[in-house]
Amino acid sequence: MSFSASLATIADEARITLSGQLDASVSMTFQKAIEDAMAANPKRLVLFMNELTYMASAGLRVLVFAKQKMGSAVSLYIVGSQGPVLHTLELSGFARSVYIQDAYAPQ
Repeated sequence: MSFSASLATIADEARITLSGQLDASVSMTFQKAIEDAMAANPKRLVLFMNELTYMASAGLRVLVFAKQKMGSAVSLYIVGSQGPVLHTLELSGFARSVYIQDAYAPQ
């Protein structure tokens, strides 16, 4: 299955919709979307993962990169993650440093 990461900026939010399988071979596509989002100086980064079926450690590294580079002034939301993707986020402990939601509701 292929991977896609599409970015949209709305007011002070950067929204990235992820679909497919996020592994090492496509992690740079995800990182580029994160870097483009950072250029918009958002207050919130929202990652929609409803259609993401798999995330390898390379994808997790990009998430850590995003959290570190954006700092505490930017809230990071992960929306719709499920199954193995959610399990990876929880096992790694990353889920404790972001907002994990079934449906997007800014706080």
